[in-house]
Amino acid sequence: MEIILLKDVDRVGAEGAVVRVKPGFARNYLIPLGLAAEATAQRLQAIEAVKQQRVRQSQRLRAEAEALKRTLEGRSITLKLSVGQDDQPFGSVTVHDLIDALAREGLSIEKSMVGLEQPIKTLGVSEIPIRLHADVSATLKVWVVKA
Repeated sequence: MEIILLKDVDRVGAEGAVVRVKPGFARNYLIPLGLAAEATAQRLQAIEAVKQQRVRQSQRLRAEAEALKRTLEGRSITLKLSVGQDDQPFGSVTVHDLIDALAREGLSIEKSMVGLEQPIKTLGVSEIPIRLHADVSATLKVWVVKA
């Protein structure tokens, strides 16, 4: 029996896939739990339309990420850090500091995109990876100077 998976099912397939399973498995398990529906011409057309829409949306998001990457690659951010004797810094530069600095420049970046593993606790230049999309990453130069 051919069915369309409405959700991901382990060892069967991913959402939107058309798969062939035994009729009893489909009637007694997949269809009653809402995991699948019988493959009809109308449902196949609907699934194809949804796939095309997702592809267009993914391409649009990737294009936006590429544009943001070009913007970020050409920039550097300067952040100030208080220092004491012997240039020992008080505190550190965190992800929130980076996000705030980018927001002041008009760039909207989410916390999960920033690849800063540990806060920056030294003066100087650091390169921070920023993951804008599954396939697009940028590197941001951060200058940490004395306040």
